[in-house]
Amino acid sequence: MTDSYFHAGDLVGVLTTQPLDRPLDYKAPEGGCHLGAFVEVPLGPRRVLGVVWGPGKGDFDSAKIRSVIRVLDVAPMRDEMHAFLTRAADYTLTPLPAMLRLATRAPRLGDAPSMRTVYRLGASAPARMTDAREKVLAVLRDYGGLFFTLGELAEMAGVGTSVVKGLVKQGAVREEDAPRDMPYPALDPDYGGKTLSADQAAGAEALRAALRSDHYGTTLLKGVTGSGKTEVYLEAVAEALRMGRQALVLLPEIALSGEFINRVEARFGMKPAEWHSGVTMTERRRCWRMVGQGDAQLVVGARSALFLPFQNLGLIVVDEEHDTSYKQEDGVLYNARDMAVLRAAINGAQVVLASATPSLESWANVEAGKYKRLNLTSRFGVAVMPKMAAIDMRSEDVPGGKWVSPSLRRAIAHRLERGEQSLIFLNRRGYAPITLCRACGHQIGCDHCDARMVEHRFLKRLMCHQCGETKPIPTKCPHCDAEGKLSAVGPGVERMGEEVAGLFPNARIAVLSSDLYGSARAMKAHIEDIAQGGTDIIIGTQLVAKGHNFPLLTLVGVIDADLGLQGSDLRAAERTFQLMRQVAGRAGRAETPGVALLQTYQPEHPVIRSILAGDEEGFWAAEAAERKAAGVPPYGRMAGIILSSPNLQDLFDLGADMARRDAPLRRIGAQVYGPAPAPIARVRGRHRVRLLVKADKSAPLQAALAQWAAQFRLPAQVRLAIDIDPQSFY
Repeated sequence: MTDSYFHAGDLVGVLTTQPLDRPLDYKAPEGGCHLGAFVEVPLGPRRVLGVVWGPGKGDFDSAKIRSVIRVLDVAPMRDEMHAFLTRAADYTLTPLPAMLRLATRAPRLGDAPSMRTVYRLGASAPARMTDAREKVLAVLRDYGGLFFTLGELAEMAGVGTSVVKGLVKQGAVREEDAPRDMPYPALDPDYGGKTLSADQAAGAEALRAALRSDHYGTTLLKGVTGSGKTEVYLEAVAEALRMGRQALVLLPEIALSGEFINRVEARFGMKPAEWHSGVTMTERRRCWRMVGQGDAQLVVGARSALFLPFQNLGLIVVDEEHDTSYKQEDGVLYNARDMAVLRAAINGAQVVLASATPSLESWANVEAGKYKRLNLTSRFGVAVMPKMAAIDMRSEDVPGGKWVSPSLRRAIAHRLERGEQSLIFLNRRGYAPITLCRACGHQIGCDHCDARMVEHRFLKRLMCHQCGETKPIPTKCPHCDAEGKLSAVGPGVERMGEEVAGLFPNARIAVLSSDLYGSARAMKAHIEDIAQGGTDIIIGTQLVAKGHNFPLLTLVGVIDADLGLQGSDLRAAERTFQLMRQVAGRAGRAETPGVALLQTYQPEHPVIRSILAGDEEGFWAAEAAERKAAGVPPYGRMAGIILSSPNLQDLFDLGADMARRDAPLRRIGAQVYGPAPAPIARVRGRHRVRLLVKADKSAPLQAALAQWAAQFRLPAQVRLAIDIDPQSFY
């Protein structure tokens, strides 16, 4: 794109970030502009951001065509980024302006390069330490190497700016002038390489060879938990750096980034660029600009980092590739794992999909020969895989309102005697999933959603896990006004904490759930304390299944292994299998062997039996055969149609009309199911109705969906979203 040049006054088509259906014509500014240039243009009374997308169409009164205001001082959009946004928009049926918004999510891109005052950790200790001062210094220590503006540092520490200035006077914090956007320090690919095991070394060499081919390819790096997948793919990152190409590592959970950044620094001598919701706006802008200039060699980020303007992208790693958080469920509906493969194919780059429990989609692509596969079959060093066993809850004597079985209680007590850690896993946040009135049977629900509110006793609030609405825990029933009749029903992790504290009053207990932390920094600090032995019993949600290494942990107890097997989600068995294997893999990662105990009322269920037997290939083969017979993903195609409105009747009228007028879909052999109320039928005050479209694997689904949807005029306040390859059906 950057080779094409428009002279002053030439007509150019500018794609803006505004919700318009096409690029708009403008005149090139004085001095001209390149194709792909980021520009500021007038739109009505406003100035908006855009990209020179191509030549103008000239189908508008030339006397009324306005000029581009200015070209921004940032690297122009490259050919491959233009192609990626276009193809991603076509695949997900997303308007191009919405894709461009994803690709420009950095503040003040149009600001001219300038100096600003920044703050870093100083060399001296303050003469007198206070809680406020310690908070400031803790932020600077945690984010070593990064710098902050005065306002950002004060906000992150939760103190006033005067505290920071006081530390500057004492030399504990350094105040200096720096360019607003500095290049990131160079990473050294030969700095801190570790001695690898035989299968790690073979895997690393295979990935290095793939990179040296200079062609696109995707490799599934499958290794049991604790096998050292990270060290293997960091060797691929090192090879990309040696070749002068940029690398991107995607992580599913921001809480994982702290430990991972430390590993990157130990391997390459410097910290990488970061891109996720936990970094400051200043760092976000710096990252975006430096990536575009080639002055950021490695980015570690959340799924949206895929849309950064890489200059020479050679490698994308999707860590824990099976994780459902890679699917964005609002706004632009995309799966970062699939988009990573698309972006790499356009860039001639390599993709590494790393997981102990791959998605069936990736497994099927390996079986079909589309992806290569590398296996790491043993844990690194002396660690061995944990033994797994079921606790048959039908034969356990568990009191009413309690959930820890006698067998699990004895196993935990044994670990406490030996000074080892235990993990109790329950995939339910909060204290209790339902608050019930024993007088009238009313269950307290969200005022804005069709969902029960979850009691969070630590916060003394009820919370809706759909929209985030909270309210104080009531003293009387809001339905019948009965006093003292409200009862918490079912367990959440907070309630498990109470039960375990009663069973083991002298144990140090930590409840690990994303709801309980005010910041990513606080969560990171707590996880580090647990890893160093500061806790005897950990009680956690699926957050604990994601990549954490607790060396002293030798027992994992799963409270309700049957929970994920309920419901009609086509991926229920797959997700249960993945989660149980991931959680069990937290045990025995050092010298002491681990044990995983699954409390279940269905020990003979095929999924539970596969988990206990460790027969992963058998599970995938059986699951694949079942999906293939049903013609569902990954052996068929699906699209979800989500209609939402404050008026329920409008939705059913429109949904019924769509189901009747399905000729474009019938022409490709697709079937339409619905309309039906969504499982969660109201979110944030809007009713929700779903239709499901099912088609053969080879059917041209997107074109048919676009033609079908174009027939309908949406009533006021009705929104229609199309979810290609839906991951959830809520």
